[in-house]
Amino acid sequence: MRFCNLGSGSGGNSTLVEASQGITTTRVLIDAGFSERELTRRLARVGYTPADVDAIFITHEHGDHVGRSVAFASRHRIPLVTSRGTWRAIGCEDFEASLLCLARSGEAIALGDLELRPFAVPHDAHEPLQLCIGDGAARLGIVTDLGCAPDAVAEALKGCHALLLECNHDEGMLRSGPYPPSLQRRILGTHGHLSNEAAADLLSRCLHKALGAVIAAHLSEKNNSPALVREVLARVLDCGAGDIRVADQALGFD
Repeated sequence: MRFCNLGSGSGGNSTLVEASQGITTTRVLIDAGFSERELTRRLARVGYTPADVDAIFITHEHGDHVGRSVAFASRHRIPLVTSRGTWRAIGCEDFEASLLCLARSGEAIALGDLELRPFAVPHDAHEPLQLCIGDGAARLGIVTDLGCAPDAVAEALKGCHALLLECNHDEGMLRSGPYPPSLQRRILGTHGHLSNEAAADLLSRCLHKALGAVIAAHLSEKNNSPALVREVLARVLDCGAGDIRVADQALGFD
């Protein structure tokens, strides 16, 4: 199994996960928070076309995660997977029913060579889900929008070989930054976004010897910096700051 991020941040999020078994290959997009043209461009940058995508999993209905994914999926006849609450919030009644798969927290979904295991998270959306994805040999955890990390989230991520982990803001930068108090309260709340320190705490609770890669994601461009994120996570992983990878808005990572 391998994965690459096509972009991460308030301007749009999407991660491509691929697994192969023998002659078959399965590719799933986790979120698609861009316009159709931009998503196609970002796929092309890593060597793929819309025809290479077998499914799209939408974690929640916020624009930087859903983008124009419904129109994109409809145009290219790509199955969409999301929770019932998210689907109702998106409100696309004319989408072809045969292309829609409703996901539930705790229930595994088989998609070709991949198995998706969604789990509920606290975030200010309608039935948001994050997930672990595996191919039988490796397991990737994706947690990019949540306000806090209860024990159930840490438990869901145990055993992952790689993590794409939200490190949205440095609390000091956020409190002294340009955002109005109401927006600060939303971000800092239990259904907002993870701070660097909260992400480090979650990482410490699901750390194990087989965890080989941690990629920081969903960094605020105004209230965080890659250097701060690397410093905080490196303390947990007991490694050099340069060993921490960060997904950015323009290029993601591969």
